[in-house]
Parts: sequence; C-alpha cells; structure tokens
Amino acid sequence: MTLLHVVQVGCGPHPKGLGGAALLQAWPSLGLLPSAIAAAGAKVTVLQAARADETLERDGVAFRFVAEPWLGRRNWGGLRPARLARVAHSLKPDIIHVHGLHFAFHTRALCRLGVPVVVQDHAGDPGARLRRLHRYGLAKIKGAAFTAAAQADPFRRAGILPAEAKIFAIAESSSTFCPGDRAAARAATGLFGDPALLWVGRLNHNKDPHTILNAVARLAAERPQVHLWMCFHEAPLLNAVRAQIASDSALAARVHLLGEVPPARIELLCRAADLFVLGSQREGSGYALLEAMACGLPAVVSDIPSFRQLTGDGHVGALVQCGDAAGFAAAIADLAARPASALRAAVQAHFEAELSFAAIASQWMQAYRLLVGKSSA
Repeated sequence: MTLLHVVQVGCGPHPKGLGGAALLQAWPSLGLLPSAIAAAGAKVTVLQAARADETLERDGVAFRFVAEPWLGRRNWGGLRPARLARVAHSLKPDIIHVHGLHFAFHTRALCRLGVPVVVQDHAGDPGARLRRLHRYGLAKIKGAAFTAAAQADPFRRAGILPAEAKIFAIAESSSTFCPGDRAAARAATGLFGDPALLWVGRLNHNKDPHTILNAVARLAAERPQVHLWMCFHEAPLLNAVRAQIASDSALAARVHLLGEVPPARIELLCRAADLFVLGSQREGSGYALLEAMACGLPAVVSDIPSFRQLTGDGHVGALVQCGDAAGFAAAIADLAARPASALRAAVQAHFEAELSFAAIASQWMQAYRLLVGKSSA
C-alpha cells in the first residue's frame, strides 16, 4: 500500500547561521513530531529554509533544507512563496501541513498545487492588523488545527478562516520529559515545600504572576509549609514581582525566584514538585504545562481554552478563572489534600493517551486522511 505523503512546511526564518543538522538540534520539535507521524504510517518530508541546500534523512523523515541567502538581510518569511511552491510540487505530496496561520502568500501559493492544505496555529492572533491579507492567504485551505477547537472562534468571527475549513483540536507539540523518582529529584534540586509549587513561564502580564503570588499569600495561613518556585527567562515584571514579595512576609519566606533554568533541570523540578501553577490569560498551547504533565505533575492553571483542552477539561488538574487568587488558593489546597500517587498516575495516563508524540501523531494521521478523502471525493 502506498504511504500517505505529508509535506510539512516551516515558512519562518531560521536561527542565523545554522545549517540543517544544527537547526534540528536547535529546534528539536522540528524533527520530533514529523518522526512520530512517520512512525504512525506516513511518508513525511519537512521543508525549511537554511543557509545552504541540504538533505538529511533522520528517524524516517526526509528533511529538505533549501538555501535562501537573502534571509541574512531580512528577518521575514523564510522561503519565497513561488520557490516554496515549486519545491513542494516536485515532492508530489498528498497533503501539505503549514506551520503558522500568518504566512499569507506562502499558504496561498501552496493551495494552488491541487492538494489539500492544513494550517497549524502557533499562538496566532486574529487582530485587525493585516486581517485582509490573512483572509486572502487562508481562503483556500481545507483545514486548520488549534490546541483547542474554541481557539478557532476568533478567527472565524474575523472572517480569516473559511467557513468550510475543517477544525481540528490537536496540541501544538509534546514533550520528551518523563516521570522520575520524586525523592531523588528533590535531593538533586533542593526543592522543598508542602505543597511545593512550580511556576515555569515569563514574568509578564499575560502569565499573571501577581495572581499566583496572591494565592500563595492566602494559602500560607492554611498551609504554612507551602513554597513557590518560579523559573523564568523573560521577566518584564521582575521588579514588580520582587516588590510584591518584599511587601508581604508570607511571600518573602515562601517564594524562590530561580530565574532561567536549563531544560534538564526543569524536568527534575517537575519531578520534585507537588503541583504546577500558571495563571495565563492566553496561550496558543502551553509548553511548560505539557512538560509538567509529561512528568506526571498535576496542575492548577487558568481556565483558558488551551489549558482546558490539555487537562481534559480539568479532569487531571484544576482550572481556575483568570485573575481569581482566592480560586487558585482553594484549588491548590484541594489538590494538595488528595493522594499524590493517584493524581500523578491519572496525569501520566492522560498524557500518554492524549498528549504524547505518539498520540498527537495519531490525531494528525486522522486529520490528514479525512482531508485527503474529502479533497478527493
């Protein structure tokens, strides 16, 4: 039987100066999901702009890096639309999977090739800026994938997505993190607390660290051993966060600002913590939440579409209204009082069934088959 040939296209510019092999190392997700889709029974080719023409075969996937020297002068758009379409056409795909909703000319050029095109959201914004251009670019697509189907609604209302396009709820990616011994992880990281709460995310208004800090302050009277450990790299609110901590003795004794932490240590912290917490107002997906769940770490997070989808509507964690410090405190106290082993087992089972690379690859295969069948009907 002939394998379904999927061509995945990354239209965006690449890290400066990196060739194909180095690019795969810098962007692990560029290879992990395509490899899982290949293992699920598809022929997969990945197209990506690079500093030099290069073809690699890795884990059952053909990576086609195409030279675009002009990228050094302009941080926009990756492959030129016409050239992209020519290269994609030469591969004879059955379906084309475009990463990103906002590459209008590239997507429209690919839609002219006569095979179905599905686009995948990566934290896109349906704002008014360039709306007409994006509407033009997506007018002929057959499908669009979001972490949660509800995330398509603003794009529908804005007229950016065609009414007939099929919407799929598929997580942006997965994680290679895995569970491990909690006691060993605590010894290795020095993390402590009862409960020990882990935050991984920017300190900005969208992530809303102030609400989580207020929740910890509220919880301290009931759970005096609670500790919050905060990992972050970009931190526009760092001074405000420090001021909030310094102004409240309950926080000063319980909040630990770890700053930027490498991935391997994040994995250890996820194994060592009792709960993951994050108060985001908007997320395209939630990589930090995915990493926590990959380690079996239960989460108390804001009730937004992507987090709702990733946690099975709160089945393996707790969802709290954005900005509700009292609600976060109550949800943390509730989960902290439950048997930890049962909670972690439920998170692990849900992750493997719905969010692992194998699970997401299976979901993509179903989407591809549906669109190819619909296109050929």
